[in-house]
Amino acid sequence: MTPSRSQFVMLRGMRHHALTWGDASAPKLFLLHGWMDVGASFQFLVDALTRNWFVVAPDLRGFGGSEWQPQGYWFYDYIADLEALIDHYAAGEPVNLVGHSLGGNVVMQYAGVRAQRVRRVVSLEGFGIPAESAGIAPVKIMKWLDALHAMPEFKPYANLGAVADRLQKNNPRLKRGQAEFLAMHWAEKMADGARLVSDPRHKLPFPIVYRMEEIVSIWRKIEAPALWVAAADTNILRWLASGTDGDPDGDGFDIVRRRLAHIRNGRLEIVADAGHMLHHDQPEAVARLIEPFLANSQ
Repeated sequence: MTPSRSQFVMLRGMRHHALTWGDASAPKLFLLHGWMDVGASFQFLVDALTRNWFVVAPDLRGFGGSEWQPQGYWFYDYIADLEALIDHYAAGEPVNLVGHSLGGNVVMQYAGVRAQRVRRVVSLEGFGIPAESAGIAPVKIMKWLDALHAMPEFKPYANLGAVADRLQKNNPRLKRGQAEFLAMHWAEKMADGARLVSDPRHKLPFPIVYRMEEIVSIWRKIEAPALWVAAADTNILRWLASGTDGDPDGDGFDIVRRRLAHIRNGRLEIVADAGHMLHHDQPEAVARLIEPFLANSQ
């Protein structure tokens, strides 16, 4: 494996953990993980890169080794944290951004509101969430308030091997060595077994309505070339199609294409034999797609 360096940085008053790979003088590449994941999840993708990069992969607030937030989590904090991270590692430089799932949605919105700071942007399986109508707002707030009365918890595991078992159950394509590596970063040993290191408050429902017109208005401001990478066997298409802009008669990827059409210089690629965690399933194929795109000087 390509050796990484573990660092802690203060971002907006919170202690964040980050992994870096490569020489700090090389072109910067920021990798943002998805929900209930960690920066180390990109190790297999980093191993597949062939060019010289300085890679930075943080643990988002409340995940991995980064500080927890007692009052819960707000999507736009991730965007502000990303700006602080860029200021720390690449102040004054246009940067390359890659995000997976939640991280993909973060980098796409950042690329719209800070267009001049983003050189190129890649979203792996992060194409928004199901669109909602304003009328659902009372129900969403009610569910959020109800959830606050019984804070979520993660079940304990017997050991790290049991965490690896669970990872493989969730993703049958995951090799045992990969699962054991991820388990070491997703969980920590305790006297009575192992527990996940992410804050269970991430499981609380969001009280905010997801209005597609707001997201589209941000995407239309993106000036950088944008690449969306989907997995051929992804499980998110039916979920996306359940929203107000979904088409039950479409081919699944139609909703992704319609959303991408709002980005002036965007394109879609699909990775075969991969599920939602495509950077685990096919890291070499993902690297072959994103690396030439990121390195392009045009």
